[in-house]
Amino acid sequence: MEIQGKIKLIGETQTVGSNGFRKRELVVTTEEQYPQHLSVDFVQDKTDLLNNFQVGQQVKVGINLRGREWISPQGETKHFNSIQGWRIDSVQQNQAAATAPPVPPMEAFEPASDLKENEPDDLPF
Repeated sequence: MEIQGKIKLIGETQTVGSNGFRKRELVVTTEEQYPQHLSVDFVQDKTDLLNNFQVGQQVKVGINLRGREWISPQGETKHFNSIQGWRIDSVQQNQAAATAPPVPPMEAFEPASDLKENEPDDLPF
């Protein structure tokens, strides 16, 4: 899966536990009618992927959804979800414009002059 948006926050790398587990938070704000601020965790060697990015940059992030179950000491079951990043790429603002050829202005086209008003309309709709 992928999400795309603007970087709102890049956290510092944190080491958790005695095994040296590393994680780093990235918050991406989506650009849609109702923008979402999505927290994405990069873990272990993937934390270094964020070194070349800055707040405000447009990015596309490859993600995996993770879920886990936890049973409390009282026997209650709880479920937790997280978003884990595994790839991040910069998105150019004019990427769509660069891939499509430019459209010539309307003045470049000749108006049709050989229209036949008496032709039958054979369109099915």
